[in-house]
Amino acid sequence: MAEVATFAAGGYRYIRGRFQYSGGVAAEPGYRIERVRFHRLVPLEAGFRRIEAHMEAAGRPMTTFCACELRSPGQFSEEGFVAFNRAYVQTLERWGIFRDEENPVARSNVCPEADPPAEPGFHAFCYTVPDDGAGPGTFVIAGSGEAPEGPGQYRDRIIRLGDTSPDAMAEKARYVLDTMESRMAALGFGWADATAAQVYTVHEIHGLFGPEIVARGAAPDGIQWTYARPPVEGLAFEMDVRGLPVERVTA
Repeated sequence: MAEVATFAAGGYRYIRGRFQYSGGVAAEPGYRIERVRFHRLVPLEAGFRRIEAHMEAAGRPMTTFCACELRSPGQFSEEGFVAFNRAYVQTLERWGIFRDEENPVARSNVCPEADPPAEPGFHAFCYTVPDDGAGPGTFVIAGSGEAPEGPGQYRDRIIRLGDTSPDAMAEKARYVLDTMESRMAALGFGWADATAAQVYTVHEIHGLFGPEIVARGAAPDGIQWTYARPPVEGLAFEMDVRGLPVERVTA
């Protein structure tokens, strides 16, 4: 069972995960989560500065930053992914979020197949705001590919490594969908509470859309399919899910 902790300084709870990101976040009572999407990708360091300026203007402390969506030029090696994440969490540490190898921030990081960026950057970010009338809560589930959590290399845990046949893609999708469901359940939510579900793959998914995704209620408002690869070499299918009442687009 996923372990959930509260990040009081941010006004949200989170699923404990690896040092680079949590499994998902949900607003605590009295708060809601809002999402801001950049109209065009913003390179990582400039993105951090843009986020700081946005939240300062909104009167929100940096500790309320709770989720983000990144885009990268291409899939990372195991070692490259660790190196990237160690650099990424330095800013979260400066913001008072990342401490003692504990990272409450949920994240997706995928690699567009068409017109990839020259360097990693921000697609979107989320933060909490006070709202006594927020209802049952708002949440963001971090992106996950078809590799169970655990020690060792990703490639040792990837489901049907190197196989992108229809049968393999269905098995991969089932695992990822189960992960989305278990993470939502840990935070007290289900598919009926979701306002958006995103799929990231460059492989054929039409054959599994109905029987694997729609049949379990995972697409009440459809699915956003981004033609992109998960961040680590060998992974082929990723999803993330959110339930948010307020989303904005900024230049």
